Amino acid sequence: MRPTVLLGAVLLAAASGTVACSGSGSGSASSAFDPQNCQGGTLTVLNQGGLNEFDPARLYTSGGGALPTLVYRTLTTRQRVPGEPGTRPVPDLATDLGTPSDNARTWKYTLKDGLKFSDGTPITAADVKYGIERSFSPDLPGGAPYLHDWLIGGADYKGPYTGGELKSIETPDARTIIFRLRRPHGDFPYLATATQFAPVPRAKDTGVKYKNAPVSSGPYTVEKYEQGRKLILARNPHWSRAVDTQRLACPDRIEVTSGLDKTVINQRLVSGTGADAKAITTDTTVGPEQLARLDGDRRLAGRVARGVFGETKYLAFDPTRKPFDDVRVRQAFAYAINRQSVVNAVGGTALASPATTFLPEDKAFGHRPHDHFPAGAAGNPAKARELLAQAGHPNGLTAELTFPNTDAGGYGPKVAAAVQDALKQAGITVRQQPLGEEDYRTITGKPATQPPLTLQSWGADWPAGGPFLIPIFDGRQILRDGGNFNLAQLDDPAVNREIDAISRLTDLDRAAPRWGALDAEIAKKALLVPLYHPRTVVLYGKDVKNAYIDRWRGWYDVSMVSVR
Repeated sequence: MRPTVLLGAVLLAAASGTVACSGSGSGSASSAFDPQNCQGGTLTVLNQGGLNEFDPARLYTSGGGALPTLVYRTLTTRQRVPGEPGTRPVPDLATDLGTPSDNARTWKYTLKDGLKFSDGTPITAADVKYGIERSFSPDLPGGAPYLHDWLIGGADYKGPYTGGELKSIETPDARTIIFRLRRPHGDFPYLATATQFAPVPRAKDTGVKYKNAPVSSGPYTVEKYEQGRKLILARNPHWSRAVDTQRLACPDRIEVTSGLDKTVINQRLVSGTGADAKAITTDTTVGPEQLARLDGDRRLAGRVARGVFGETKYLAFDPTRKPFDDVRVRQAFAYAINRQSVVNAVGGTALASPATTFLPEDKAFGHRPHDHFPAGAAGNPAKARELLAQAGHPNGLTAELTFPNTDAGGYGPKVAAAVQDALKQAGITVRQQPLGEEDYRTITGKPATQPPLTLQSWGADWPAGGPFLIPIFDGRQILRDGGNFNLAQLDDPAVNREIDAISRLTDLDRAAPRWGALDAEIAKKALLVPLYHPRTVVLYGKDVKNAYIDRWRGWYDVSMVSVR
């Protein structure tokens, strides 16, 4: 489950912990993907953030971003190709996507032959088990929460430092690992891409210091790590493409600098002098100045990658609070929204597409087009006024809108102002209530303190309907003490049953359309108003090749990037 964090780019803080973007998703023509176009050299990465954490236990799923996958291999990984095929999981350390049994409550994996750590020792199933177990330690918080809920005994397990072993993970031999789940989960091959599934040798575990010198299972080793500032990666001598078919790992070295200003990053990528000619960014989108230049500067336009990440910005109601306990009021807000003004507020159609569905516009999510409250591009204030009158508000009403006090996440003051203006046309007066990020998350994440009307964002931990719909609409996911994302506090037995039925499906092609159908059905309840789906537009240096946007995370796949 992943809300979008407030650090500016689509996946920015995910690299230190993102959730959490429409174009072709295949990158720009001048950097067309060519797996044979692979050379050595040094790749420079210019980032705003993303280096606050590098322990595999503490990184958040695919939100670990572009860099951890260079050091940590997992049981499965995303297929590293452009376009829709890139939304599929594929084997990584394992020989296949896993063998389910007991109605998808048990998953068995077999490790490939010839796997080695960067110190030359073999990678075993026990190393994978231990890597997962340490992610349960209270000393290593921040990782994806799924395993705590999915694994038998996971809710009470406190990690290997004080809690012994987790018996629901079995390793009958050096190459076999078996997971026993509390409930069926056909999505388990997606979850097995999480960095928590990276092997960690028990003898080399240094606890909270492990991030400084981790033992690599991927193509690069950590030569230097300065938290929040610098990361230098060098080749792992015990890695080869013969045992890792999913990463090209073209550069000899990768040097990452963090803590830079967004404007400075884009200026350096545009100028492309010295090492910046071989530079990319894994967290900074194109700024307004560069965006305005793209149509008139062919050379710059040839160094832009465009794509999408499964994410939705939306207006959320608390239907347990007046006036939103009346579905007609919620419908009125849906009709009144001017999505074009919202899109304009965040930079226009190059950076956003208007949304009428909660699920992103991608086949992998099971997206089914629907619009139960058609307002057109500019809203339908007349229909909204009609519904308000039916609900007993002929003279309109007043509502308070709570949102983050920064525009970095794409649902802050600019979007709030656009929503306020649109609702005003329908007779709805909005009082703005901006909050700092920490207060915003704390207050909105607890039903007792949750404001009745908020701006929200949700991004995909993996490209499927489950991680979108389950945290937001499954009644059993309501958390009263904090960390709640089911803001509608929906606990509908029919919805819960359908979630369970889809979760049992291990055929991803069968599951996807059912998630789409469920999205369309829930939307009739008007529990939220989708606003827009972000689009990714990023620059890269003039000597960078294979800089395509992958459809899993909506960013460069650094494991495939090459430099001239």
